[in-house]
Amino acid sequence: MIDYEEFLDGIDRKAYHEGEVEWEEDGCTVTRTYNYSAPGCHDSCGVLLYTKDGKLEKVEGDPLDPYANGKLCMRCLDLDEMVNHPQRLKYPMRRAGERGENKWERISWDEALDMIDTYIKEEIDGKGLGRESILVGHGTGRNINWQVPFIAGACFRTANVGGIYFSGWWCYMPRVCGAAGPLGDYPIVDASETLPERYAHSEWVRPDVLVVWGNEPLKSNGDGYLGHWLNVCVQMGTKVVSIDPVLTWWGARAEHWLRPRPGTDCCIALAWLNVIMGEDLIDHEFVDNWCAYYDELKEHVQQFSPAWAASITGVPEDEIVAAARLYASADRGAIQWGLVFDAGTRSSMHWVEAVCDLMAICGNIEKPGTHVLVHNSFDINAGYSSVDLYADPQALERKFRKWMVGDQGLDFVGMSNCDAMASVLEAGEVPATGEPYPIKMLWAQSCNAFAGHEGQVPRAYKYMKEIPFIVYADPFVTPTMVAIADLVLPVSMSVERDSARTWWTPLRAMKKVTSFYEAKSDEEIALWLGRRLNPDLFVRWESAEDLINDYLLTDLAVVGPDGKVQKANFSAATDDNWGHTSVTEDGGPSVTTKCPYTFDQLVEAGGHAYDEWNATYFKHEKGMLRPDGQVGFNTPSGRIELVPTIFQSWGIPPYPVYTPAPETWETTPEIMEKFPFYLINGARSYEFFHTEHRQAPTMREFHPEPRVKVSPGTAAEYGLQDGDWIWMENDEGRCKQMVEVFAGIPDDCLSAEHGWWKPEEEGAVPHLHGCFDYNVNNLTRNFQSGPGGIGSPIKCTRCRIYKVKDGDVMPGEQITQLGGWRDDYQPMQA
Repeated sequence: MIDYEEFLDGIDRKAYHEGEVEWEEDGCTVTRTYNYSAPGCHDSCGVLLYTKDGKLEKVEGDPLDPYANGKLCMRCLDLDEMVNHPQRLKYPMRRAGERGENKWERISWDEALDMIDTYIKEEIDGKGLGRESILVGHGTGRNINWQVPFIAGACFRTANVGGIYFSGWWCYMPRVCGAAGPLGDYPIVDASETLPERYAHSEWVRPDVLVVWGNEPLKSNGDGYLGHWLNVCVQMGTKVVSIDPVLTWWGARAEHWLRPRPGTDCCIALAWLNVIMGEDLIDHEFVDNWCAYYDELKEHVQQFSPAWAASITGVPEDEIVAAARLYASADRGAIQWGLVFDAGTRSSMHWVEAVCDLMAICGNIEKPGTHVLVHNSFDINAGYSSVDLYADPQALERKFRKWMVGDQGLDFVGMSNCDAMASVLEAGEVPATGEPYPIKMLWAQSCNAFAGHEGQVPRAYKYMKEIPFIVYADPFVTPTMVAIADLVLPVSMSVERDSARTWWTPLRAMKKVTSFYEAKSDEEIALWLGRRLNPDLFVRWESAEDLINDYLLTDLAVVGPDGKVQKANFSAATDDNWGHTSVTEDGGPSVTTKCPYTFDQLVEAGGHAYDEWNATYFKHEKGMLRPDGQVGFNTPSGRIELVPTIFQSWGIPPYPVYTPAPETWETTPEIMEKFPFYLINGARSYEFFHTEHRQAPTMREFHPEPRVKVSPGTAAEYGLQDGDWIWMENDEGRCKQMVEVFAGIPDDCLSAEHGWWKPEEEGAVPHLHGCFDYNVNNLTRNFQSGPGGIGSPIKCTRCRIYKVKDGDVMPGEQITQLGGWRDDYQPMQA
């Protein structure tokens, strides 16, 4: 797609029914809409859904969609297999035997609600416990980002929502928080994605140099960013620098491929600052006009020479210098970051800070082809804020905030502190004070925790199974449900629900085209719970569409002049008043966001809408970033703070430094002999998104087994070949995966996949569909987060390897029957 206008001119717009939302074709009804989840990824691409007699028959990409231009991943093209899968959860079910037996009996939604309501009244409210005794968990942030926090606060009245054993919020949050300090907003690489005209926009130009740092965007498409956009930039001539110990598509095309030891990347960022500032390769005009604390940062980074970085990272000094010069000399440079910034280091906040400083001193902020600062579409920001709006005030006061910023620090995340949740669960009290804090219930939604995001999973299983009452909602019965759930509820998939996406831009609508037995959407589940558990509030919404409209137009925060919630006047949103507050008949404000659409209006508009704020360059020069309307950035000084002053209120040293992982060749050299390999876990694949899609026959045909990459040197040393099974093991536990000999990985590294379980294997304990047997999180540790309680080094774990033999004890048996590998866990201390 080197010539985008040529691509657009080549589309047969009549054949694709331009301007239509629905039409008939070859005996099917075709609906133009967007897909999100479940199942899905962090993106939401334009699709044409073909349904016949109420059944999804096939999915095609929509070339008239500017977001993805008709290109879909293999998972989305295979969506019909998942939607129509015979193993989907059709009805509510309660446990019919002991936990782990995988025995269930069908019940009605009313019976399920009775179970939940009765338990809360008798075991929590009736025994004088606060609603903070209820934990609410969810999986990776997709189309549950506002629904689950809303359920927590508005339905259960608890403020404790987040990820248990999700130590250091090791996904996305470190980058969001780390960037907020210096920049005041979140930067993404500008590949024209914020512009409705895309690559044909008159102001947009491609980046000259793109640094792909520790991620594989073509496989992950992470955080709402399509990797294909960057592929287009490379086709247009963008040069690549790849920083990754493992060879990727990007490394194979890079001008420089830097291969740091896992966990040491922050040293490269600090050394780049040293080189660029020391050689005066900065953008003087941008620094003089828009940056604060330049001299202080320059003095600080003098200690971080390329030689120093080389000694720690293993990357040759001359390569560090050459790559820094290439990035700094580009008129338009961009840095694409990924999960390793969150989960591959204890330096998350400072590494992110250092990279934001690199963007700033080179003038690569808000300029076309560099980085743009983004907000949610039309400033629709309801998310974790709904917890604070609706939770019981006493439960909110007892929210898990500790160990991130201290009792008096700024609560800058919104979620409950993941490490605090785990610690209190284990101790039954606040470890620092001895104050009782019993956990009596867990509600988890779209969250296959044991197979997915939970670190140190043997520990997680040991303590989570002790929670007295556990409810899970998901499209499938997962191994986590089998292990610990008492009640399971069926959730609708993307094509079975009306919903809206506001993450960045454009605003998108997902239109329901089919149904599946008794499955409910997340919005319908919220109404189902709320009408019983909090009826005075839930008179406000008559339907799921009302709730969606309230989310779009009011951030879920409409109240009347007397402080009581009122039903919103959704017809008040017009092209003339968006961004302004209108008034209902009873005096309540009804429009508080800048959204000009109700859900139905958005569907009729083609399903998407770009907002002007995100589509504007140089926002800092136009007074668009600061609440007071002044020029500058949304920081205390109004400038990019190269040494963020707000970090101090978050309990984080303001100057960027490198914090080694707990067990490395630097800090514990003896570890090298015992555990000679870095275990880089969480390798992405085209076929799966985290724990999803393992049921899909086509995806499993392409990718039947969990794979671990080993170097040819390692294979020769250990007598391994493709297809052999090996154990990866350390003091925390072990797991097994199939060997893939790969020349693009160092001899002292392994790259293992995560999220594996096999629906075709036995579900009951101890097997649990193999979710413990293949699980690299058997080897990770919790409570090793970096400054501020942010970030975790789980992607640079140490291990040893040996071949799997007949008769070996499987991890599922070790964890569920034999007590795991350790019995000395200690709660985290303040």
